[in-house]
Amino acid sequence: MSLRQYEYALAVAEEGSVTAAAELLRVAQPSVSQQIRGLERELGVQLFARTPTGLVPTVVGRAFLREAEVAVSASRRARATARAGADDVVGELVVAVQMGFGTRQLPGALSTLRRRYPRLEVTVFEEPSSAELERLCRRGVLDLALMAACERSPADAHHLGDEEFVVVLGAGHRLLAADRVGLDALEGESWVRFDRDSALDGVLLSVARDSGLTPATAARVSQTATAVRWAAHGLGVTLVPASAVPEGYEQLVRPVLPAVSQPVIAVVRQGAGPAETALLELLRAAAWSEPEPVSPVS
Repeated sequence: MSLRQYEYALAVAEEGSVTAAAELLRVAQPSVSQQIRGLERELGVQLFARTPTGLVPTVVGRAFLREAEVAVSASRRARATARAGADDVVGELVVAVQMGFGTRQLPGALSTLRRRYPRLEVTVFEEPSSAELERLCRRGVLDLALMAACERSPADAHHLGDEEFVVVLGAGHRLLAADRVGLDALEGESWVRFDRDSALDGVLLSVARDSGLTPATAARVSQTATAVRWAAHGLGVTLVPASAVPEGYEQLVRPVLPAVSQPVIAVVRQGAGPAETALLELLRAAAWSEPEPVSPVS
């Protein structure tokens, strides 16, 4: 087995077809097909099942691909380390962000990082689930993860600051007249909520439990920007990190009382290189909220 075969299998899984994978990899389609067949023969298993919507990894295939992703990521880091000079970092930096956190701070930090290391390629993706982020950290797939602190946070996590949560109200909502919105005033409101396994929905559930709220669900969404827009149109109120509010909706945002905040941490892979270390320092230097002594979310 070779790393090239791993990369081809990961591309097929991502694209759902050999043709699209070949285009992504900029190689001939028969080459991808041959490599996948050879890999399956060597392993003695079927990695992909053909469905009406394309090629889908089998159960065994999904397990194999998880390990292949770890191997490919480690290989890329090793090549980058070998080629990198003291002032010339090259290769790929893989960053995962828990949805809604660091929305304001991360772009500036990455922009500065890229100016410092122009040959560095940065891959960033959002992950709503705390459990999945922790799993990816343990597997060594990520170079840096930015997430909300929780009971299972690693002991070596770096505390960056706190995200203050705000409520987003519809245009013309009666509570816009207040500078701050008491949580008790939100009883009886319909809510635009997030996916059930997301950290953001966990914050709302914790707030509801501590304040006696019973949030009636009007809709569930997967993105903070969507939640804000739907709340702005009167579908229901929503609770999001202040930094995640898109430009143009600030007039519909109010801090809540008691204040709700969440510590934000960064988890860096073991043996971090200069790019990961530099990004961590840039995030430390970014503007974060000060911890609120009143009713932080656990």
